[in-house]
Amino acid sequence: MGASPNSDGKKTRLRAGRKELPSYGIIDSQSVKTIYAGNERGIDGGKKVKGRKRHIVVDTMGNLLAVKVHAANIHDTKSGVHPALHAYEMYPTIEKFCGDDGYRKTFEADILWELELLVDISPRIKPIFEVIPKRWIVERTLAWMGHSRRLSKDFEITTNSAENMVIISHLHTLLKRW
Repeated sequence: MGASPNSDGKKTRLRAGRKELPSYGIIDSQSVKTIYAGNERGIDGGKKVKGRKRHIVVDTMGNLLAVKVHAANIHDTKSGVHPALHAYEMYPTIEKFCGDDGYRKTFEADILWELELLVDISPRIKPIFEVIPKRWIVERTLAWMGHSRRLSKDFEITTNSAENMVIISHLHTLLKRW
């Protein structure tokens, strides 16, 4: 369930003049259609998507720290805790998380209870285009994932396989950045 601390991500951080391990995690989700009747599948009522939801946690450079795939009908406040806990498990140097409005209340309380960390919640986006600092990093990473043909829809039968495809796609992105 998630990305492991790889030497490529550490090298990328060091080359950019950053510390080897991240101190800030940014979380977001993406709902995608599923083509198979896999083991976990649901309907995201807000986005009108029948399929699965991918939760990713990235650092401030867009490096993948953790990923979790599950049925799309589970709300972000409940399902976002698992990838955040996994990211913290892998990178105990994380001091804070950032999420959008979908991660307020239950997510904030669970992270405070489990990890004793605070969560920065980004303000609601206005109807006009506006770049929100830090939030665009996770959105950019999701856009990079969209360049992978295998991630345009969820073609995988198991959620574990879908998580691994996200990791493989991100490794491809890291290699291109070298």
